[in-house]
Amino acid sequence: MAFCQSFMTELYRHIGADTDVPAGDIGVGGREIGYLYGQYKRIRNIYEGVLTGKGLTYGGSLARTQATGYGLVYLTEELLKCHDMTLAGKTVAVSGAGNVAIYAIEKAQQLGAKVVTCSDSTGWIYDSEGIDVALLKEVKEVKRARLTEYKAARPSAEYHEGRGVWSIKVDVALPCATQNELLIDDAKQLVANGVIAVCEGANMPTTLDATQYLQDSGVLFVPGKASNAGGVATSALEMSQNSERLSWTFEEVDSKLKTIMVNIYHNIDEASKQYGMEGNYVAGANIAGFLKVLNAMEAQGIV
Repeated sequence: MAFCQSFMTELYRHIGADTDVPAGDIGVGGREIGYLYGQYKRIRNIYEGVLTGKGLTYGGSLARTQATGYGLVYLTEELLKCHDMTLAGKTVAVSGAGNVAIYAIEKAQQLGAKVVTCSDSTGWIYDSEGIDVALLKEVKEVKRARLTEYKAARPSAEYHEGRGVWSIKVDVALPCATQNELLIDDAKQLVANGVIAVCEGANMPTTLDATQYLQDSGVLFVPGKASNAGGVATSALEMSQNSERLSWTFEEVDSKLKTIMVNIYHNIDEASKQYGMEGNYVAGANIAGFLKVLNAMEAQGIV
Protein backbone atom coordinates (compact mmCIF):
# COMPACT_ATOMS: atom_id res chain seq x y z
CA MET A 1 0.00 0.00 0.00
CA ALA A 2 2.80 2.42 0.92
CA PHE A 3 4.58 1.66 -2.37
CA CYS A 4 1.40 2.25 -4.37
CA GLN A 5 0.75 5.49 -2.48
CA SER A 6 4.27 6.70 -3.22
CA PHE A 7 4.11 5.60 -6.87
CA MET A 8 0.81 7.36 -7.50
CA THR A 9 1.99 10.54 -5.77
CA GLU A 10 5.12 10.60 -7.94
CA LEU A 11 3.06 9.92 -11.05
CA TYR A 12 0.74 12.82 -10.25
CA ARG A 13 3.76 15.06 -9.73
CA HIS A 14 5.39 13.91 -12.98
CA ILE A 15 2.38 14.72 -15.12
CA GLY A 16 1.64 17.95 -13.31
CA ALA A 17 -1.75 16.93 -11.95
CA ASP A 18 -3.27 19.48 -9.58
CA THR A 19 -4.71 16.90 -7.21
CA ASP A 20 -2.78 15.08 -4.52
CA VAL A 21 -3.42 11.42 -3.82
CA PRO A 22 -5.20 11.38 -0.45
CA ALA A 23 -3.31 9.71 2.39
CA GLY A 24 -4.32 6.09 2.67
CA ASP A 25 -6.10 6.20 -0.69
CA ILE A 26 -4.34 4.95 -3.80
CA GLY A 27 -6.94 6.81 -5.85
CA VAL A 28 -6.95 4.50 -8.87
CA GLY A 29 -9.92 5.31 -11.09
CA GLY A 30 -10.36 5.92 -14.80
CA ARG A 31 -8.16 9.00 -14.75
CA GLU A 32 -5.32 7.24 -12.95
CA ILE A 33 -5.48 4.26 -15.31
CA GLY A 34 -5.08 6.75 -18.14
CA TYR A 35 -1.98 8.22 -16.51
CA LEU A 36 -0.53 4.76 -15.86
CA TYR A 37 -1.22 3.62 -19.41
CA GLY A 38 0.37 6.73 -20.88
CA GLN A 39 3.51 6.26 -18.78
CA TYR A 40 3.65 2.57 -19.71
CA LYS A 41 3.61 3.48 -23.39
CA ARG A 42 6.26 6.17 -22.83
CA ILE A 43 8.59 3.81 -20.97
CA ARG A 44 8.05 0.71 -23.13
CA ASN A 45 7.38 2.45 -26.46
CA ILE A 46 4.68 -0.07 -27.30
CA TYR A 47 0.90 0.19 -27.48
CA GLU A 48 -0.20 -3.30 -26.44
CA GLY A 49 -2.43 -2.97 -23.39
CA VAL A 50 -1.49 -4.28 -19.97
CA LEU A 51 -4.07 -2.31 -18.01
CA THR A 52 -7.84 -2.57 -17.96
CA GLY A 53 -10.39 0.03 -16.96
CA LYS A 54 -9.01 2.26 -19.73
CA GLY A 55 -10.93 5.17 -21.23
CA LEU A 56 -13.24 4.45 -24.16
CA THR A 57 -11.06 6.48 -26.52
CA TYR A 58 -8.04 4.22 -26.06
CA GLY A 59 -9.24 0.65 -25.73
CA GLY A 60 -11.59 0.68 -22.75
CA SER A 61 -14.83 -1.23 -22.53
CA LEU A 62 -18.36 -0.03 -22.06
CA ALA A 63 -19.93 -1.29 -18.79
CA ARG A 64 -16.55 -1.62 -17.04
CA THR A 65 -17.46 1.11 -14.57
CA GLN A 66 -20.74 -0.60 -13.70
CA ALA A 67 -19.39 -4.13 -13.81
CA THR A 68 -18.62 -4.98 -10.18
CA GLY A 69 -21.86 -3.54 -8.83
CA TYR A 70 -24.00 -4.98 -11.61
CA GLY A 71 -22.28 -8.35 -11.35
CA LEU A 72 -22.87 -8.49 -7.60
CA VAL A 73 -26.58 -7.97 -8.12
CA TYR A 74 -26.79 -10.49 -10.99
CA LEU A 75 -25.30 -13.16 -8.73
CA THR A 76 -27.56 -12.16 -5.83
CA GLU A 77 -30.59 -12.35 -8.11
CA GLU A 78 -29.61 -15.86 -9.24
CA LEU A 79 -28.95 -16.93 -5.63
CA LEU A 80 -32.45 -15.86 -4.58
CA LYS A 81 -34.03 -17.33 -7.71
CA CYS A 82 -32.50 -20.73 -6.95
CA HIS A 83 -33.98 -20.55 -3.45
CA ASP A 84 -37.48 -19.82 -4.82
CA MET A 85 -37.28 -16.11 -4.11
CA THR A 86 -36.91 -12.96 -6.16
CA LEU A 87 -34.99 -9.75 -5.70
CA ALA A 88 -38.00 -7.73 -6.77
CA GLY A 89 -39.84 -6.37 -3.78
CA LYS A 90 -36.95 -6.90 -1.37
CA THR A 91 -35.49 -4.15 0.83
CA VAL A 92 -31.72 -3.90 0.51
CA ALA A 93 -28.92 -2.32 2.55
CA VAL A 94 -25.79 -1.28 0.65
CA SER A 95 -22.64 0.14 2.22
CA GLY A 96 -20.28 2.42 0.38
CA ALA A 97 -20.83 5.17 -2.17
CA GLY A 98 -18.17 4.41 -4.79
CA ASN A 99 -18.47 2.64 -8.12
CA VAL A 100 -19.42 -0.74 -6.66
CA ALA A 101 -22.05 0.64 -4.30
CA ILE A 102 -23.57 3.13 -6.75
CA TYR A 103 -24.03 0.60 -9.51
CA ALA A 104 -25.17 -2.16 -7.18
CA ILE A 105 -27.87 0.24 -5.99
CA GLU A 106 -28.74 1.16 -9.56
CA LYS A 107 -29.06 -2.44 -10.78
CA ALA A 108 -30.91 -3.66 -7.68
CA GLN A 109 -33.51 -0.93 -8.14
CA GLN A 110 -33.77 -1.66 -11.85
CA LEU A 111 -34.67 -5.23 -10.85
CA GLY A 112 -37.40 -4.08 -8.50
CA ALA A 113 -35.66 -3.95 -5.11
CA LYS A 114 -35.66 -0.91 -2.84
CA VAL A 115 -32.21 0.07 -1.60
CA VAL A 116 -32.44 2.22 1.52
CA THR A 117 -28.84 2.84 2.63
CA CYS A 118 -25.40 3.93 1.45
CA SER A 119 -22.35 5.23 3.30
CA ASP A 120 -18.99 6.92 3.05
CA SER A 121 -16.03 7.28 5.39
CA THR A 122 -17.75 9.83 7.63
CA GLY A 123 -21.35 8.68 7.84
CA TRP A 124 -24.32 6.93 6.29
CA ILE A 125 -27.71 7.59 4.75
CA TYR A 126 -31.04 5.92 5.45
CA ASP A 127 -33.63 6.84 2.82
CA SER A 128 -36.98 5.19 3.44
CA GLU A 129 -38.17 6.04 -0.07
CA GLY A 130 -35.18 4.33 -1.66
CA ILE A 131 -31.81 5.81 -2.61
CA ASP A 132 -32.05 8.39 -5.40
CA VAL A 133 -29.30 7.09 -7.69
CA ALA A 134 -29.17 10.20 -9.87
CA LEU A 135 -28.68 12.38 -6.80
CA LEU A 136 -26.08 9.99 -5.35
CA LYS A 137 -24.13 10.12 -8.63
CA GLU A 138 -24.29 13.92 -8.61
CA VAL A 139 -22.96 14.08 -5.07
CA LYS A 140 -20.26 11.44 -5.40
CA GLU A 141 -19.23 11.30 -9.05
CA VAL A 142 -19.65 14.95 -10.05
CA LYS A 143 -19.23 17.02 -6.89
CA ARG A 144 -17.11 14.40 -5.08
CA ALA A 145 -18.79 15.60 -1.90
CA ARG A 146 -19.91 14.00 1.37
CA LEU A 147 -23.27 12.37 1.92
CA THR A 148 -24.40 15.37 3.93
CA GLU A 149 -25.11 16.95 0.54
CA TYR A 150 -27.36 14.03 -0.35
CA LYS A 151 -29.28 14.64 2.88
CA ALA A 152 -29.53 18.36 2.16
CA ALA A 153 -31.15 17.69 -1.21
CA ARG A 154 -33.38 14.77 -0.19
CA PRO A 155 -36.10 15.41 2.44
CA SER A 156 -36.80 11.68 2.94
CA ALA A 157 -33.17 10.94 3.88
CA GLU A 158 -31.63 10.66 7.34
CA TYR A 159 -27.91 11.26 7.75
CA HIS A 160 -25.99 9.61 10.60
CA GLU A 161 -22.35 10.06 11.55
CA GLY A 162 -20.12 7.00 11.85
CA ARG A 163 -21.28 3.42 11.29
CA GLY A 164 -24.80 2.01 11.32
CA VAL A 165 -25.84 0.77 7.89
CA TRP A 166 -26.41 -2.77 9.18
CA SER A 167 -28.81 -1.67 11.92
CA ILE A 168 -31.63 -1.17 9.40
CA LYS A 169 -34.17 -3.96 8.90
CA VAL A 170 -33.62 -5.35 5.39
CA ASP A 171 -34.00 -8.55 3.43
CA VAL A 172 -30.63 -8.40 1.65
CA ALA A 173 -27.30 -6.84 2.68
CA LEU A 174 -24.59 -5.95 0.16
CA PRO A 175 -21.37 -4.72 1.81
CA CYS A 176 -19.59 -2.72 -0.91
CA ALA A 177 -17.28 -0.39 0.99
CA THR A 178 -14.13 -1.81 2.56
CA GLN A 179 -12.46 -4.72 4.32
CA ASN A 180 -13.75 -5.77 7.76
CA GLU A 181 -16.75 -3.43 7.74
CA LEU A 182 -19.38 -5.99 8.75
CA LEU A 183 -18.57 -7.10 12.27
CA ILE A 184 -20.03 -9.79 14.54
CA ASP A 185 -22.41 -7.33 16.21
CA ASP A 186 -23.57 -6.18 12.78
CA ALA A 187 -24.20 -9.80 11.79
CA LYS A 188 -26.25 -10.35 14.93
CA GLN A 189 -28.30 -7.24 14.20
CA LEU A 190 -28.93 -8.33 10.61
CA VAL A 191 -30.04 -11.79 11.71
CA ALA A 192 -32.28 -10.34 14.42
CA ASN A 193 -33.89 -8.17 11.76
CA GLY A 194 -34.56 -11.16 9.49
CA VAL A 195 -31.95 -10.75 6.75
CA ILE A 196 -32.18 -13.46 4.07
CA ALA A 197 -28.93 -13.01 2.15
CA VAL A 198 -25.57 -11.26 2.46
CA CYS A 199 -23.43 -11.03 -0.68
CA GLU A 200 -20.08 -9.26 -0.63
CA GLY A 201 -19.30 -6.50 -3.11
CA ALA A 202 -16.04 -5.41 -1.46
CA ASN A 203 -12.90 -7.46 -0.76
CA MET A 204 -13.41 -9.38 2.50
CA PRO A 205 -15.84 -6.89 4.06
CA THR A 206 -17.23 -9.45 6.53
CA THR A 207 -15.05 -10.57 9.43
CA LEU A 208 -14.54 -14.30 9.96
CA ASP A 209 -16.66 -14.48 13.10
CA ALA A 210 -19.46 -12.51 11.44
CA THR A 211 -19.30 -14.80 8.41
CA GLN A 212 -19.57 -17.87 10.63
CA TYR A 213 -22.48 -16.38 12.56
CA LEU A 214 -24.40 -15.58 9.38
CA GLN A 215 -23.86 -19.07 8.02
CA ASP A 216 -24.79 -20.72 11.32
CA SER A 217 -27.96 -18.62 11.38
CA GLY A 218 -29.08 -19.90 7.98
CA VAL A 219 -28.37 -16.69 6.07
CA LEU A 220 -27.42 -17.15 2.41
CA PHE A 221 -23.85 -15.85 2.36
CA VAL A 222 -21.69 -15.45 -0.76
CA PRO A 223 -18.04 -14.31 -0.36
CA GLY A 224 -16.51 -11.56 -2.43
CA LYS A 225 -14.15 -13.93 -4.26
CA ALA A 226 -17.30 -15.03 -6.12
CA SER A 227 -19.84 -12.23 -5.84
CA ASN A 228 -17.59 -9.27 -6.64
CA ALA A 229 -15.88 -10.95 -9.60
CA GLY A 230 -17.79 -8.88 -12.15
CA GLY A 231 -15.14 -6.20 -12.40
CA VAL A 232 -12.32 -8.63 -13.10
CA ALA A 233 -14.56 -10.57 -15.47
CA THR A 234 -15.29 -7.43 -17.47
CA SER A 235 -11.60 -6.58 -17.51
CA ALA A 236 -11.16 -9.93 -19.27
CA LEU A 237 -13.91 -8.91 -21.69
CA GLU A 238 -12.02 -5.65 -22.26
CA MET A 239 -8.88 -7.62 -23.05
CA SER A 240 -10.86 -9.78 -25.49
CA GLN A 241 -12.10 -6.71 -27.31
CA ASN A 242 -8.56 -5.30 -27.45
CA SER A 243 -7.20 -8.56 -28.89
CA GLU A 244 -9.91 -8.68 -31.55
CA ARG A 245 -9.81 -4.92 -32.26
CA LEU A 246 -13.52 -4.75 -31.46
CA SER A 247 -15.76 -2.52 -29.38
CA TRP A 248 -18.87 -4.26 -28.09
CA THR A 249 -22.02 -2.38 -27.20
CA PHE A 250 -22.97 -1.79 -23.57
CA GLU A 251 -25.73 -4.36 -23.96
CA GLU A 252 -23.32 -6.99 -25.31
CA VAL A 253 -20.88 -6.55 -22.44
CA ASP A 254 -23.68 -6.44 -19.87
CA SER A 255 -25.21 -9.64 -21.24
CA LYS A 256 -21.87 -11.45 -21.12
CA LEU A 257 -21.32 -10.17 -17.57
CA LYS A 258 -24.67 -11.51 -16.42
CA THR A 259 -23.94 -14.91 -17.94
CA ILE A 260 -20.56 -15.02 -16.19
CA MET A 261 -22.05 -14.15 -12.79
CA VAL A 262 -24.88 -16.66 -13.13
CA ASN A 263 -22.32 -19.33 -14.03
CA ILE A 264 -20.14 -18.39 -11.05
CA TYR A 265 -23.08 -18.91 -8.71
CA HIS A 266 -23.84 -22.33 -10.19
CA ASN A 267 -20.17 -23.34 -10.05
CA ILE A 268 -19.86 -22.59 -6.35
CA ASP A 269 -23.28 -24.09 -5.63
CA GLU A 270 -22.40 -27.33 -7.41
CA ALA A 271 -19.00 -27.52 -5.69
CA SER A 272 -20.60 -27.12 -2.26
CA LYS A 273 -23.05 -29.91 -3.05
CA GLN A 274 -20.46 -32.24 -4.56
CA TYR A 275 -18.29 -32.06 -1.45
CA GLY A 276 -21.07 -32.45 1.09
CA MET A 277 -21.37 -28.80 2.15
CA GLU A 278 -24.53 -27.73 0.35
CA GLY A 279 -25.34 -24.07 0.92
CA ASN A 280 -21.84 -23.22 2.18
CA TYR A 281 -20.81 -20.86 -0.59
CA VAL A 282 -17.54 -19.92 1.09
CA ALA A 283 -16.44 -23.55 0.85
CA GLY A 284 -17.97 -23.80 -2.61
CA ALA A 285 -16.01 -20.80 -3.86
CA ASN A 286 -12.76 -22.08 -2.37
CA ILE A 287 -13.25 -25.56 -3.80
CA ALA A 288 -14.35 -24.39 -7.24
CA GLY A 289 -11.34 -22.08 -7.49
CA PHE A 290 -8.93 -24.74 -6.28
CA LEU A 291 -10.28 -27.35 -8.70
CA LYS A 292 -9.94 -25.00 -11.66
CA VAL A 293 -6.25 -24.48 -10.88
CA LEU A 294 -5.70 -28.18 -10.10
CA ASN A 295 -7.32 -29.34 -13.33
CA ALA A 296 -5.18 -26.94 -15.35
CA MET A 297 -2.01 -28.13 -13.57
CA GLU A 298 -2.85 -31.79 -14.13
CA ALA A 299 -3.58 -31.14 -17.81
CA GLN A 300 -0.11 -29.59 -18.16
CA GLY A 301 1.76 -32.33 -16.28
CA ILE A 302 2.02 -30.52 -12.91
CA VAL A 303 4.77 -28.21 -14.18
